[in-house]
Amino acid sequence: MTRFALAAIVAALIVGTAAAQKKLVFIEPIVNEISLYHNFLDDGDRAGQTLQIISINAIDLLTGFQVEFTADFNRKLTPGKASDFYLELGVVKAVVSKFSVNYQRIHGTFIDSPINQIGLRYSF
Repeated sequence: MTRFALAAIVAALIVGTAAAQKKLVFIEPIVNEISLYHNFLDDGDRAGQTLQIISINAIDLLTGFQVEFTADFNRKLTPGKASDFYLELGVVKAVVSKFSVNYQRIHGTFIDSPINQIGLRYSF
């Protein structure tokens, strides 16, 4: 028996045990919001509009973690552009009390190429 086959059998047993004890995949919504903003500069001049979507969900798939999504779609906010956007998708895994490891992928019209962020989060 190859190592791969043995690892596959062990993984199947773990998944089977987890499925027998509870749901294999559990998703719990934490925050799901859609907001509309009319933007103003400090001097009162108009600065366009923003549609913002925020979604944070706890997921339990053999281990617990959070998936976070933020999106800002702007109209007439950036000078010289009719529209722009910002997208952020992240995965957060708690490691010890109040500390989590966080990975985020960022896309946006204000950057030349996507950005990967890996960091440590302290929740208080």
